[in-house]
Amino acid sequence: MSILGIDASLGAFSTAVLQDGEARALRELPGNVALEQGLAAIREVLREARIRGAQLERLAVGIGPGSFTGVRIAVSYAKSLALGWKRPLAGVNSFDALECGLAVQGAVLAVVRGRPGVVSVRLRAENGEFRASGYVRDVLDRLPGPRTELHVVGSAEDVLSGLAERGWSVHYLDRAVTPSALAVASIAAAREPAASPHELRADYGESPAAKVPKR
Repeated sequence: MSILGIDASLGAFSTAVLQDGEARALRELPGNVALEQGLAAIREVLREARIRGAQLERLAVGIGPGSFTGVRIAVSYAKSLALGWKRPLAGVNSFDALECGLAVQGAVLAVVRGRPGVVSVRLRAENGEFRASGYVRDVLDRLPGPRTELHVVGSAEDVLSGLAERGWSVHYLDRAVTPSALAVASIAAAREPAASPHELRADYGESPAAKVPKR
C-alpha cells in the first residue's frame, strides 16, 4: 500500500511517502513556512518516491490537536489533494502519532503543546482513557489517579515538574517514529479512511485565543 502522510500539528510541517510499510521519502520543514513551502515539499517526496498522486492508494493527515494554524494548513492541503486525485483520506490524531511505535506497559500520557501556556493531553491507563485541554496547571489538576508510575511522550517541558509535584513517578519517552507525517501514514495504513474527505474534521483541542472587541 502506498500512502502520502501530511502533518503540521506538532510544530514542524512534514510529509512522507510510505510504501508497503517502508518509508520511501521524507521531508520536514519549520512550521512557519508550511503555507509557502508545504506543497513544494509534497511534490518533492512524490518525485523522490517515483509515484504520482493519482497512483497513491490513500492519503493520511494529522488532524490535531496542536498548532491551530498548522492543523488548518495540513488538513486543507490533504483534503484538496484527496479530492483532486480522487483518493481516500484518513485522519490521525496527534496523540496516536506521538505514541506510534511505542511498546509501553502501564499508564501513558501524550502531551501536545497549543498556544503559550496551554496543552492538550491524553492519559491512557488500565482504568480507561482521559483527555483534557487547557492551561497546564488546570489540566494537571484534573488528571485522574492513582498517581503512580507514568510514561510521558510529546511536548512535555511544561508538565514534567508539575506531574512530579503531584505525586507521579515520571518516565519521559522519546518518540519511536519521526517525522510526524511518517507516523500518521503508518497508522493510516491500518485504519479505514473517511467515507469522503469532506467528512474529516480537524481537532484543535482548544479554540484559539480571542479578544472581545470593545464597544
